[in-house]
Amino acid sequence: MTNPANTTAPVRVAFVTGASRGIGRAIALRLARDGRHVVLSARSQGALEEVKGEIERAGGMASVAVADVSDSASITASIEKTIAELGRLDILVNNAGITKDGLALRMSDEDWNVVLSTNLTSAFIACRSAARAMMRGRFGRIVNIASTSGIVGNAGQANYAAAKAGLVGLTKSLARELGSKGITANVVAPGYIQTDMTENLPAEVKEKITGMIAVGRLGVVEDIASAVAYATSDEAGFLTGQTIIVDGGMTMA
Repeated sequence: MTNPANTTAPVRVAFVTGASRGIGRAIALRLARDGRHVVLSARSQGALEEVKGEIERAGGMASVAVADVSDSASITASIEKTIAELGRLDILVNNAGITKDGLALRMSDEDWNVVLSTNLTSAFIACRSAARAMMRGRFGRIVNIASTSGIVGNAGQANYAAAKAGLVGLTKSLARELGSKGITANVVAPGYIQTDMTENLPAEVKEKITGMIAVGRLGVVEDIASAVAYATSDEAGFLTGQTIIVDGGMTMA
């Protein structure tokens, strides 16, 4: 694939999980706006087709890869299909995730395992599959979407925080293993972002949270998309193994 605006430069292919809504959708829209061919992945084909249509109406390039990240075979197959059809894979953004909140002493094995599997193991499997194509192309950008919960912990989210902290360790290890191959790996860790997951928080809770944020507001999905856009850019070749915390200053050390 080549860039119509510059026939000497290839169009970077970006695979984004959880791209049907929220942060993943915003990341996909931003990468498409920046000239990437974005492969949209999630479980709902209908929702993905809507995002694809939005990208194409704006003049961007997108395709759909329906996959369930909790199923290792599904995510592997979708990435391999992308590589086979488009001939390359340059950017991987692991954004898909779930929550199963509850106090640690009451948390079931099932709730622990499903969150670790969906939020951490799936990212490892996707990275392993994508890295092979990136190594062949001597270029790659991996961004794993974590959370400030994985940095400072959060009561009632032992499973979620453990998975997101695990993403940090995974990413640092990949950065060391793949750096000499032209592949970078970084984490973007959002704080409180306005999405459908936070929309139902009581007003008093939102007010309390906002009071803890240095910039005085909750984040928006575009704040995360902007960080991902830089970390996946050609210009970010000297940025690797880092955790970019995008939380308005809430967790400053």
